[in-house]
Amino acid sequence: MEQFKVIAFTHKQLDIADIGKLHLADDQYSQQLHNLKQHFQLEELMFLSTCNRVEFFIVNSTNAEHISPSELLMVFAPHINSALLTHLSHNAIQYENEGAIKHIFKVASSIDSLVLGEREIITQVREAYERCASNGLCGDMLRIIIKQTINCAKQVYTETNIARNPVSIVSLAFNQLKEIGVNASASVVVVGSGVTNSNMVRFMKKFGVTNFHIFNRTLANAQKLANEVNGKAYPLSELSKFNKGFDVLLTCTGATETIITKAQYAILLSGSKNAKTVVDLAVPNDFDTDILNEHNVNLIEVKSLQQLAQQNIAKREKELGSCKKIIHENIAAFEQLYKTRKIELAMREVPRKVKEIRNNAVNSVFAKDLEQLDEQSREVLNKIIDFIEKKYISVPMIMAKDILLEEIN
Repeated sequence: MEQFKVIAFTHKQLDIADIGKLHLADDQYSQQLHNLKQHFQLEELMFLSTCNRVEFFIVNSTNAEHISPSELLMVFAPHINSALLTHLSHNAIQYENEGAIKHIFKVASSIDSLVLGEREIITQVREAYERCASNGLCGDMLRIIIKQTINCAKQVYTETNIARNPVSIVSLAFNQLKEIGVNASASVVVVGSGVTNSNMVRFMKKFGVTNFHIFNRTLANAQKLANEVNGKAYPLSELSKFNKGFDVLLTCTGATETIITKAQYAILLSGSKNAKTVVDLAVPNDFDTDILNEHNVNLIEVKSLQQLAQQNIAKREKELGSCKKIIHENIAAFEQLYKTRKIELAMREVPRKVKEIRNNAVNSVFAKDLEQLDEQSREVLNKIIDFIEKKYISVPMIMAKDILLEEIN
């Protein structure tokens, strides 16, 4: 078997900010990876880069096991200082051959993820392979590895409940919002346009909500999100003047004190006595909970969502046994696939060799004898040779595969 090795820098051992130093800009991608492949004379190379991990998948028939994390980084990332290089190298994880196969199966199945059961990783693995393949970095070995990897991950996601109980705060908040019964015509006031609120607003847009009023300290950031969801942007300073009413208040800022005070909430109500829904995803809270004593509010907040997230994480963890069984079965399937493919590659010379023998026999060895035959005899002889040629090509391949299957069984 070719040496298959993985060198991984992940959230398990390293700070995400340090992992970020290994990300590649688009204009550096192809040249940087080709330099790495050429320097170590690698047969195949795949590069996986997400916010929580950077991994190198290496295929080589000779010296893959001798490539150390520090050697790899000195070539791949010469810009990082020696202290960081040492830190990254000492905290890298290495896998080889079957261990490397098992690792990539676990990664794509989210077993190795920061958030157990997150489906995005299967897409990230597939896209990483496709990008490397399109840049001429991958070959046949990585092709069959990734094919089996994707099959394994799909099986994990469809045959277990590993991804069926949401654990992200945004997903949980959105689910609760739907349970409360918020409809597509709701008027939504959004305070803050950071990552959390942006993701929440995108969920709501997909649900059909279109009436967004987005407030942010930096108006340009509010405008950017408003453009994305066809909403209206305001500077945060205008929140105290907003009197158009609302059905849902979504807030998540970095403020250290409450932003939605009793006075501010009264302004936002604009005289309405109807029940409102407040989604406060800030830590600490943006919403003054004393308001609950005076107004009819359905409050969705981080504290209760975190408790639900922990319950769902526990449910996902119960699926690990089933996931590992599927991964084990797919490792065995890959070993069979790999052996079969090796036979196919080894036997692909057979057709060429058989045709070469035929041409030599017809055009050289028996050329004079064939000249003595009449047209009908030549036609019959050619049919016989064609028949024998096809059998000589197919029979060895069938026999080799049968022998392989007997060994496996």
